[in-house]
Amino acid sequence: MARLLLFIMTLLVSSPPEDRAQFPSPVTVRPAPVDSVEVDSLWRHAATLAGDAFEGRGTGTAGGMRAARYIAAEFARLGLRPLGADTGYLMPVPMHASRPRNASQLVVHRGVSRDTLQLGEDYLLAKTGAQTLVPKPVRMVFVGYGIVAPEHDYNDYQNIDVTDAVVVYLSGEPDSDDDRYFSGRRSTIHSNPEMKQRIAFTRGARGSIMLLLPRDEQSRTWQQWRRDYSFTDVSLPISVPSHLNVVLRFDCATPLFEDSGIVLDDVVRMDAEHRIRSLPLRARVSFSGVFDEREFTAPNVVGMLPGSDPLLEDSYLLLSAHYDHLGIGPALRGDSIYNGLVDNALGTAAVIELARVFSHAAFRPRRSLVFLLTTGEEHGLLGSRFYCAQPPVPLYRTIANVNVDGLAVVDTFDDIVGIGSEYSSLRRHLEQTASDLDLTVSDLPDGVALLEAFSASDQSAFALAGIPSLLLMEGRAYRNLGPEEGFRRFVEWGSTRYHTPFDDAGQPVNRDAIAQHARIIAAFVSRVANTFEEPQWTSGSHFINARLQSLAEER
Repeated sequence: MARLLLFIMTLLVSSPPEDRAQFPSPVTVRPAPVDSVEVDSLWRHAATLAGDAFEGRGTGTAGGMRAARYIAAEFARLGLRPLGADTGYLMPVPMHASRPRNASQLVVHRGVSRDTLQLGEDYLLAKTGAQTLVPKPVRMVFVGYGIVAPEHDYNDYQNIDVTDAVVVYLSGEPDSDDDRYFSGRRSTIHSNPEMKQRIAFTRGARGSIMLLLPRDEQSRTWQQWRRDYSFTDVSLPISVPSHLNVVLRFDCATPLFEDSGIVLDDVVRMDAEHRIRSLPLRARVSFSGVFDEREFTAPNVVGMLPGSDPLLEDSYLLLSAHYDHLGIGPALRGDSIYNGLVDNALGTAAVIELARVFSHAAFRPRRSLVFLLTTGEEHGLLGSRFYCAQPPVPLYRTIANVNVDGLAVVDTFDDIVGIGSEYSSLRRHLEQTASDLDLTVSDLPDGVALLEAFSASDQSAFALAGIPSLLLMEGRAYRNLGPEEGFRRFVEWGSTRYHTPFDDAGQPVNRDAIAQHARIIAAFVSRVANTFEEPQWTSGSHFINARLQSLAEER
């Protein structure tokens, strides 16, 4: 029965039902509301949410709650249907927060000698809480880069047992000039620290220590690493428990390798000569953490605009953005509020503005629109993951997700990038939208791995739940600056304002670019929500099975 059901569901996913294909809905496709998007309205919401009064919209903070209530009030004003059950537009998400105290100690044991490392100065904690404790010294194993990549015939764990050990691995991945081997100079998903942590966990490791290679510390200073890890660690209670995960300064790693047949300089030399090898270490490690912990709820904000077509109104397009940011953190030049204008007050404001536009009768799509502003994205896509676990409308009737994480602020542009569009037929809708607006569709620039980029924001959570998803960004064909200068400014913004207090409403932005980006999203949403044929995952996509499961379970 299960095999037969799976086969039937495969047919349903690969083609629309026969009777509907013969008898399409008589409702006329609505026009795209491009010119109705008002940049002044959008900017007003963005500047308000990025103001100091909202204190950076930290997850589980008073400022974050004020932001959620502001969005809910806008949804109510627009007449959206609340989907938060007994809580109106607010969908409470239960969370657990943990923050390490300076009394936490990471200790390297070498015979009778003990080296105690200092939190913040020598090492950082990627995860915190009681589950990370290692009260008694355990063995360590050096596992190269900590990578398993069958497509490159590469396995750092081959022929070495790491059960109940703390594995030690290098940041990054093997250096290569060959595009066929770890994508050459471009980073792949194998360099992602979380991917390495998961591999260590599945191999039976007790925890992991990532050594920052000198070349990585040059591109990203220890002060930047420390700032990024200074915020409270927040997780869902339903999350899989985390083991000890440490980020260690390279020049503090000498004790780990003593009496093991190699020293730290040997590791640098092996990396440069592409002959990294795994080996057990003689030293042992323990960790005694002291944490401030609390349980709380933080809300998603969700409202729905019913579709105009009686035959299609029970299917949904999900338009999402995360409204949370980092809150209050370490002061930079006297400012400690991480306002998050581009990340992601602008995206939040775009969703509110598009809710206003589509609520007009002339632009209401045939399918229903769900407007979702998520919490906890900065802590691991928590709000979107919870939405998928407790969906207020069925996942199998949600035809697509369009996620908005920032808008263009550098310059107007002539090309667009749909991150994740390669995985589904949303690519075709994107190309049609671009053609209508005299734009072209570009791929991600060299140096950016598709799956890693796709996994970086909420669209990934919805895709893992089976919903065809994408993130629509501007390309590099800037109209006034040229590609090199435009890209230079984009990179400069990322290095000087991203996740700092200076991503605020006082920074220079191109409001024409903001308006253009929002209007493209409006046109794309309109096209997808008005088409009769549902988007489908492409053959071989990572996410087809999740779609089949939600269809089979009618979930």
